[in-house]
Amino acid sequence: MGLGTIATVGAGPIAACVDEEDLKEDKPKIFTPDYSDDIEDQYPAERNPAFADVPDREVTPEDIAAHYNNFYEFGTDKTKVWENAQTLVTDPWTVKVTGLVHNPITLDLDDIHLKFPLEERMYRHRCVEAWSMVMPWTGFRMRDLLDFVQPMQSAKYVRFVSFFRPSEAVGQRELTNYDWPYYEALTIREAANELTLMGTGIFGHINPTQHGAPIRIHTPWKYGYKSIKSIVTIEFVEEQPETFWHHQWAEAYDFVSNVDPSKPHPNWSQATERDIGTDEEIPTLKYNGYGEWVADLYE
Repeated sequence: MGLGTIATVGAGPIAACVDEEDLKEDKPKIFTPDYSDDIEDQYPAERNPAFADVPDREVTPEDIAAHYNNFYEFGTDKTKVWENAQTLVTDPWTVKVTGLVHNPITLDLDDIHLKFPLEERMYRHRCVEAWSMVMPWTGFRMRDLLDFVQPMQSAKYVRFVSFFRPSEAVGQRELTNYDWPYYEALTIREAANELTLMGTGIFGHINPTQHGAPIRIHTPWKYGYKSIKSIVTIEFVEEQPETFWHHQWAEAYDFVSNVDPSKPHPNWSQATERDIGTDEEIPTLKYNGYGEWVADLYE
């Protein structure tokens, strides 16, 4: 697997039309993995008109979004994750879908990008640390995966597990106080919600590794740590499973973890957030502004 070229929408090799600013040695580059032509031809995907934009918010510039990341597998310095993550090998990659389903399956890279119809959606992303961004995500509805694997009636939750490769992930080598690999979970109703996206790309191209290549979850009404990156296992289970951050600090990180401005983190308020694109302090919205889609899940 190669690290790819400088990524723009529909990126290819550097061409004469690339802005001179992008060629400066001191400007961070945006790398995407090299996959097959069949996969790369899926980008950019058509935008779903129901999620064409985010009212009253500007799209976060890609250069900012790509170089300010939480992905502890590659360290705790948000400005270094993008660089450290280039060591992760994402080709080949498989995702095992198992547990209480009638049609278990192991997805390879082609399946991840070609088996289900991809679309683009403009979503908010709210970190529990009270910063946020707005980005165009590409992926497929998790509901489509559920329709394919056919969960059994006894399946009440979906558990996700990320990779464990300390030789490729400096954070897994050095942050030994964490319970690697990363793991998260949703109720099956949350997984089947229209908003829940299996994310394969961003800004019109394949996911860079710092954004969770080759596949991640995006649940925009929840804090970002619920949207697990670089998934290798999806397991359907009957009992509510433990989750990574709840295991680390249960009082601060509950299972549901919906965005809620009225419920402060033990160390800070959640009433406002900093838009990392504009650096403006803005009010936080209940369910991150997606109440019409998800509030009924919690009645």
